[in-house]
Amino acid sequence: MSREHDPFRIPRAGWEVAPLAGLASIDVNGNGGAFSGGEVVAESTLGGVVVHAIHQALLTALRTEALRQRGAIDRATQVRTIALTVWEAGKQGAMVSAVLGVVLLVFPWLGWPLALLGAVGMGKASLDLFHAFWDGLSEAQRAELLAAAHEAGVNLRRLLDGTVGPQSA
Repeated sequence: MSREHDPFRIPRAGWEVAPLAGLASIDVNGNGGAFSGGEVVAESTLGGVVVHAIHQALLTALRTEALRQRGAIDRATQVRTIALTVWEAGKQGAMVSAVLGVVLLVFPWLGWPLALLGAVGMGKASLDLFHAFWDGLSEAQRAELLAAAHEAGVNLRRLLDGTVGPQSA
C-alpha cells in the first residue's frame, strides 16, 4: 500500500469509503425504512454524504492540524480548508451514493458483496486516518509512541512503512 509523505498535501476521501457510503442510510422520516424506490435512494444518498463528509473532515482536520502546529497555516485557514474539502467530499458522496442506491434498488443481492468491500475499504480509510494522525505528531511524540508500542509488542513500523511480513524488533 503506497503512502503519501507530502505534509502539505490534503488527502481526499476516495473510493475506499464508497461501498460503505452506498450502504449507509439515514431514516429521515422515521418510518423504519419502508421500502419505496425514491425514499430508499434519497436516504441512501444522504447516508453516503454523511459518511464521505465525516471521513474527509477527519482527514483534513488531522493534516491541517499538523500544518497549523508547524506554523504553515493559521486557524482560520485550517477551518476554511476543512469546510471546502468537506463540501467537495459531500458532493462526491452524493453522486456515488445516489448511483449505488439505484444499483442496490435494482439489484438488492449486491448488498452483501458491497458490505464486504466496505469492510476492506474501511481498513484502508483507517490507515489513511492513522497516517494523517502520525504526520501531525512532533518527533518527540512519535518517539514516545513508538517506544510505548514496542513495549506493548506492537510494531508500528509495519503500518508506517507499509511493509508486510513478520514483526521485527
